[in-house]
Amino acid sequence: MVEDNVMDLVDKGLMLPLMEEFYTIQGEGYHKGTAAYFIRVGGCDVGCHWCDVKESWNAETHPPTAVDQIVDHAAKYSNTIVVTGGEPLTWDMGPLTEGLKARNLQTHIETSGAYPLTGIWDWICLSPKKNKLPEGEIYEKADELKVIVYNKHDFIFAEEQAAKVKEDCILYLQPEWSVREKIVPMIVDYVMQHPKWKVSLQTHKYLNIP
Repeated sequence: MVEDNVMDLVDKGLMLPLMEEFYTIQGEGYHKGTAAYFIRVGGCDVGCHWCDVKESWNAETHPPTAVDQIVDHAAKYSNTIVVTGGEPLTWDMGPLTEGLKARNLQTHIETSGAYPLTGIWDWICLSPKKNKLPEGEIYEKADELKVIVYNKHDFIFAEEQAAKVKEDCILYLQPEWSVREKIVPMIVDYVMQHPKWKVSLQTHKYLNIP
């Protein structure tokens, strides 16, 4: 019975499978270099083979945690809160973001967009994946589009995705870390030829921080 009650709270977004939470520097995209508190939510079925947090995929391995507790922790550290995963939109983000906004905190999300958009967001980073494409309104709501480049075919995918976002969405190409030495020169050349794009690097990995 207790387990049923917990799962009901998870389904309603009042509890979330919390993998980890930490205060660090945002390493990617538009807000790189900014101090931020990260909330990493477990659960993802997108299945990117190069994912660097595969331990986040199985939600059952991460304890359901009350969103009020998550909000209390976050508010102690930063005004900028980044919700990531896993795939955070697997769950209803409404209660979490309502709690964060009640504390006047800035809410950012990093998502593949594979599930319908929920929650109240000040910044949406959409990072679409080929094997489970974004759905719904998120293309029109995204503030930045970040496409991970693993091989040359990903440039074609990037242009397909860029055609779907709003005109003022900021466009980023980011090398997949394990092939960065090969891919970075390709991205540099591509951005110089197509200057609507910008280069994103995982600067936190160069800084050796979470």
